[in-house]
Amino acid sequence: MSQAVVDEKNFQPEFAIFDGFADEYGPEKVVYVYEPRCGLKGIVVVDNSSIGPSIGGIRMTPTVSTEEVFRLARAMTWKNALAGIPHGGGKSAIIADPRKISIEQKEILVRQFARAIEGLSQYIPGPDMGTDETCMAWVRDEIRRSVGLSTVLGGIPLDQVGATGYGLAVCGEVIQEFSDVDLEGARVSMQGFGNVGQHAARYLVERGAILTVATDIDGTIHNEDGIDVEELVKCMRAGKGVKGYANATQKERDDFIDIACDIFVPAAQPDVITEENAERIKCQVVLQGANIPCTAGAEQILHDRGILNVPDFVANAGGVICGSVEYHGGSKHQAFMEIAEKMRENTRAVLKKSTSDQTLPRDAALTLARERVKEAMSYRRSN
Repeated sequence: MSQAVVDEKNFQPEFAIFDGFADEYGPEKVVYVYEPRCGLKGIVVVDNSSIGPSIGGIRMTPTVSTEEVFRLARAMTWKNALAGIPHGGGKSAIIADPRKISIEQKEILVRQFARAIEGLSQYIPGPDMGTDETCMAWVRDEIRRSVGLSTVLGGIPLDQVGATGYGLAVCGEVIQEFSDVDLEGARVSMQGFGNVGQHAARYLVERGAILTVATDIDGTIHNEDGIDVEELVKCMRAGKGVKGYANATQKERDDFIDIACDIFVPAAQPDVITEENAERIKCQVVLQGANIPCTAGAEQILHDRGILNVPDFVANAGGVICGSVEYHGGSKHQAFMEIAEKMRENTRAVLKKSTSDQTLPRDAALTLARERVKEAMSYRRSN
């Protein structure tokens, strides 16, 4: 199978094989979107739709690459299969910096992107880094197909209800069975206090945990006695960032790596934990709130150090479970019931298999997810 290789500077695809990309699972399609009149450059990867039409967010960032979109799409294939929802995996990206364009420019890019992917019926867009429910409303207006919509449009706004963060907290409940961590009094370090991080912090604190470290793009704050989540949220909404929170020690952005905690939640960009810093992390459990926040080599290091590391497509599946319920006409109440049930079952199944097989949680989760995808693929016509 061949995909289009992009010269990121000039955005000119040429056809060649992506070494290590294509395998028996996918990708099914790699599509490039280019509209010079409005400056739109986009990438779509439909990885595998054997279980059902793929669901995955539209990411907006200036540094996204084809490889990253593929990795994210593949993670969605495993996440959706493991979550037990009738959807495959896909992902897309718009190459732009949402912080440096006007809301009017953003709307033009999102609407043009939506029109370009209208014919990709096997891909259902949702919100992701740099996009939100307003963006999904623009997409729906153009092609009648998106999730993460506002309640006015009959949707379940993922960022407002905190579906991903809620799922992380449920996952945190289960890890108590497989580690020495007790949520009551557990110190939590939240790397990325955005939409996922804020809700995850809320739901974990409701279960007795203490937020002691929080970061955003501008810095890190630390208070061993606890950070008031609601006060910090107010600072974020006021545009002050985490450094606008008064009752904490201010540190440089990447200093979170060296601050001891019980539960570390990477909830921002990819590849935060690498082979270069994995030895420095001081925690008992990692709950991966972001997509692909940890390299393969780093996961092995954490495992060898005895740190329980719950992979992204297990720990952060709450959002896509909610999106699936919304897409099929369900309510917020139904979504949260589904998240609680599926997250408990799947996290427990993965950690049991990891323990019994003495393997990494990611390997255990991949084995379970691949079995489900392979079975679905076996029912498809061979030609």
